[in-house]
Amino acid sequence: MKIIIAGAGEVGTHLAKLLSRESFDTTLLDEDPDKLADLEMNYDLLTRVGSPTSIEALKNNGVADADLFIAVTPYESVNMTACMLATNLGAEKTLARIENFEYLQPDNREFFKSLGVDYLIFPENLAAKEIIESLHYPWLRQILSFHNEALVLLAIKVRENAVLLNKKFNTGYFEHGRYRVVAINRKSQTIIPSGNDEILANDIVYFVTMKENIEFVREQAGKKDFQVKNVMIMGGGRIAQKTVKYLPENMNVKILERDKERCYQLAECVSRALIINADGRNVEALRAEGIEDIDAFVATTANSEANILACLEAKRLGVKKTVAEVENIDYIQLAEELDIGTVINKKLIAASYIYQLTLDADVLDVRSLSSADAVVIEFVAKPRSKITKAEIKDIRLPDDVNIGGIIREGKGIIAYGNTHIQPGDHVIVFCSATKVRKVEALFN
Repeated sequence: MKIIIAGAGEVGTHLAKLLSRESFDTTLLDEDPDKLADLEMNYDLLTRVGSPTSIEALKNNGVADADLFIAVTPYESVNMTACMLATNLGAEKTLARIENFEYLQPDNREFFKSLGVDYLIFPENLAAKEIIESLHYPWLRQILSFHNEALVLLAIKVRENAVLLNKKFNTGYFEHGRYRVVAINRKSQTIIPSGNDEILANDIVYFVTMKENIEFVREQAGKKDFQVKNVMIMGGGRIAQKTVKYLPENMNVKILERDKERCYQLAECVSRALIINADGRNVEALRAEGIEDIDAFVATTANSEANILACLEAKRLGVKKTVAEVENIDYIQLAEELDIGTVINKKLIAASYIYQLTLDADVLDVRSLSSADAVVIEFVAKPRSKITKAEIKDIRLPDDVNIGGIIREGKGIIAYGNTHIQPGDHVIVFCSATKVRKVEALFN
């Protein structure tokens, strides 16, 4: 598969590194040679200096033979133009990163597809949706839903009071059919549990369950539920603006933005939030704006360190739920160890969406996990595929792979060793990022 990525920013570079693990012919194109320095030396990909809107540059980099052209520069107009040019020069499929929410409307999607832009992605919008989900279930680290919530994946940090601690998996304790533990993150290590493994205090545990069993999982994990009514957001960028748009009407929201000019802009485009010109890293400012009455603090500035520190301070001041937008991937584990709460990374979210387009199997969803070096994939089992030939226990799954559940005729079912996957089943697979291709082969 030949893939060209235009834009060596955060999303483009992360995606190029991800695809370099695969046997793809990957080219990363950018006008700034400094952004490309060292990438070709350290990763299995080509880097080229050039403009994504230059017909000559596109031709010279083989766009006519490209199976997938991805434009993820910071500039929407450049991305859209580059995709249109790439399609007309022969690229099979194109994807553009956008900033305008209107483009995502079904009619507009079809219009842009007719012009040569097959897929659109708005990373900030995807990040905002994950923030909203984390506020609906504030006791969770992460929640991902599949096939209209027929199955959900819950990431929970369990404490000393959890009833499921210190119970080996081979005792049968977890064989009740109400959830399945698909992975454990312990001290930066991702564990796919086997018979002799057990859950320990302070593990981040990944459960696959049905929506009606979420409360049962919460009780098993020893977590207390509470309702988020008052939200404070630090930073007034696009993620914050989209988060406010999706917040339920019964939530009160304040935005702290230290740039006065941006405050004026926010006041014009965000009607339901109280805009405050203040620095959210300042303890006195937090107290002055009533931090003691806040249920959830969300830090969405472009500075990962500032977001982490602000969430730590908010927790110290009594806020129960904190969410940090951490763009520096190297800081994600640090944020987890500091017990920040929910960590959002729009690069991982965007890369998961784009990575889905490179898979040959029938894949409906791919999600990266911020707290583990792993992905969760929703496959559809094809007729005569290997995964349908026998019960799960008799299929040689690769190491670091766990099937959490299946969705059959719209109904979620927890998967066990004696589960026999049928053609047409939606199958939720948890695996390390390096094993995706091996799992894909089972479903083709």
